[in-house]
Amino acid sequence: MASKLIRGIVDIGVNLTDPVYQGVYYKSKHHPPDLDRVLVRTEQSGITQMIITGGCLSESREALELATTSNMLYSTVGCHPTRCLEFETCKEGPAAYLASLRALVMSNRESGKIVAVGETGLDFDRLNFCPKEIQIKHFEPQILLSIELGLPLFLHCRNAFNEFHAVMKKHITSCHGGVVHSFTGSLDEAIAFTDMGLYIGINGCSLKTEDNIKVVSGIPLDKMMVETDAPWCEIRQTHASYKFIKTQFPAVKKEKWSGDKMVKSRNEPCKISQVLEVIAAIKGCPIDLVIEKTYENTKNMFFPKL
Repeated sequence: MASKLIRGIVDIGVNLTDPVYQGVYYKSKHHPPDLDRVLVRTEQSGITQMIITGGCLSESREALELATTSNMLYSTVGCHPTRCLEFETCKEGPAAYLASLRALVMSNRESGKIVAVGETGLDFDRLNFCPKEIQIKHFEPQILLSIELGLPLFLHCRNAFNEFHAVMKKHITSCHGGVVHSFTGSLDEAIAFTDMGLYIGINGCSLKTEDNIKVVSGIPLDKMMVETDAPWCEIRQTHASYKFIKTQFPAVKKEKWSGDKMVKSRNEPCKISQVLEVIAAIKGCPIDLVIEKTYENTKNMFFPKL
């Protein structure tokens, strides 16, 4: 069984299976694997739990395998909207692909390591990866899978609010909770989601513009969770939220990799401190309060038995 949850900071969305943590960028090797060093920096940052995102069937298997190596790691199982063509290209058919997702969860129930179904949802900003109709077709079955398995949803919504909201509304009363991660929508959209009982996941992509900041300032802390979406979504100098950051991290270009420094433009979980600092600043509250509230939200949904 998974160990008792340690109170601290929970990063609800990390992509630790990404090749960049093996030193591979766009299929080119630039430095030795350094995930072990990333995890050391993570522990030093105050993060006590992380949820590794499963973006497709094979990635969900990798995420789970990695999660079993540490008490601080957990994972999700699902298929990202931009990768839903995998349902269609599955040799045995879409139903078999979904059955494989189900089997992965069912065969690992005792470990407690799989805490959500996802990443699933709709992304109409990147239809070049997967057509709209295919995304919609395979969104609802994953919602139904989460209901069947008694797991919350790790959700993705980009430029697809109306369709996303309509599908969720059909099933929300049967769902076991969910979080719309990496939120970049409007305050009206956020309120519509929280009124349904969903949480909002905040990371660097949620804090790029002044409009983003206004939206986050209007989301109650008791409806918020925090994440890095590492290696993506770091807060950059061009972001409106950068002025609120207090903690900086030494970084070098990947070509000049050094084990004791972060890689420039590659986000790491330890940078969740910056997300927390920005939220505290725009909310005008102590950072400890942000940590406390987001921890409670996360524990109640993803770790209710720990």
